[in-house]
Amino acid sequence: MGNLDSARKFIDSLKRVGCRFSLDDFGSGFSNFTYLKNLDIDYLKIDGSFIENMLDDPINRAMVESINNIGHSMKMKTVAEFVSSKGLQEELIELGIDYLQGYNICKPTPIENLIKQ
Repeated sequence: MGNLDSARKFIDSLKRVGCRFSLDDFGSGFSNFTYLKNLDIDYLKIDGSFIENMLDDPINRAMVESINNIGHSMKMKTVAEFVSSKGLQEELIELGIDYLQGYNICKPTPIENLIKQ
């Protein structure tokens, strides 16, 4: 997102017709905080690099908890990527993460298979 003002106008115009927006891989770059503060985002997807090792790394767990708190204080829903185990799923639920995404939840599936169900 090289031009923040253009991005903001684009997002605002689509939100007026009911679209919602997500900031993906949050925490993987320094500029994300600028986007977070200046764009009207609905969902904050926490970068999977923090999620996948958080059970063994207290710093990663603290980062996930902090990002979740920041998102919630800004009225955003939070999404955890790379949820690969039941233990990780339980810890993320305990932290109050709103949505979980990963192989422990559901493996990627062609849309045709979902429609058949």
